[in-house]
Amino acid sequence: MGVMVLVTLMASIAGSALKNLPVLSMFGALIIALLLGMAAQFPIRRWYERGNPARMAGVRDAAGLISNKLLRLGIILLGFKLNLQVLFTKGLACLPIAAVVVTFTIVVTYAIARAFHVDPMLAMLVAGGTGICGAAAVMGLSSAITVDVSREEEKQEDIMMAVAAVAIMGTIFALVEIVVGPLTGLSAVQLGVVAGASLHEIAHTVAAGAAFGSVEMATIMKLSRVLMLVVASIVIALWWDRTQETPDTEGRRHIMFPWFMLGFVGASMIGSFVPGVSAIAPTLVDVAYVVLGMAMAALGITVNFRAIADRGRAAFLSSFIASVLLLGLCVAIAAIVF
Repeated sequence: MGVMVLVTLMASIAGSALKNLPVLSMFGALIIALLLGMAAQFPIRRWYERGNPARMAGVRDAAGLISNKLLRLGIILLGFKLNLQVLFTKGLACLPIAAVVVTFTIVVTYAIARAFHVDPMLAMLVAGGTGICGAAAVMGLSSAITVDVSREEEKQEDIMMAVAAVAIMGTIFALVEIVVGPLTGLSAVQLGVVAGASLHEIAHTVAAGAAFGSVEMATIMKLSRVLMLVVASIVIALWWDRTQETPDTEGRRHIMFPWFMLGFVGASMIGSFVPGVSAIAPTLVDVAYVVLGMAMAALGITVNFRAIADRGRAAFLSSFIASVLLLGLCVAIAAIVF
């Protein structure tokens, strides 16, 4: 366990440092930590596991514990990034747009993925990541989906594929918007709205918003979508229970209610309204990204590359098609409303 904590912590800290580099800033700390975790597989297998079944099982168990427990803590701390006072004043017009965009994207992405025969769990994770906030949404929604113990490894693979899909698509579309956006005739504010409403990762949104001279508008729009993660997690937990229920040994049904999302809301309220907390909120958000980075690195250490190659293509294509439709919707909304 100690080895895994050290490796994932190093990967997370490195991700936070590397995100400041010009090219890597487009990916963000979480995706970089994931990539470092994937790279760490090889030295861990060669110099630590060395074919020892006990150590191999220990790595899997420790990685699972880190990715699951630290994920929830990280999401809760990330709530301090969400300033509700700003959202309910400057961002008031963005909230209904965020609700429409998130609902449209999740429903359409899921439908496209299922049409391509992507399994329901992976389809929903890709839909949530594309519609809300990339890797953080994928990991947050994964806690709302409960599966039988025999499918836990499959769930980890699906999380990995969904994260990879939204990270790659988000990067591609961020570059597309930065290049094409100024040619559309939209104002800086409108381009900021499009960036915040259509791009997957916060890093993508900030990069595009900066290119348009509209970082504040892009960030407010993006954080409005992040707020939808709370509602989406609850709805998806209920939907999963009704359509893909996993009974226990006595045949009873269990709803995996995402209780940690209440912590996310609570952190948002404390950071927004409790005097003095706003001063330390940036530090708490930094801690959140370190914790989430450790969870991402742990996920990367256990990724099955063959499974991604075999099952991931349809998920990537679904995310691409949905991202095209999402961009078109956001351009239309920005042009009409702003």
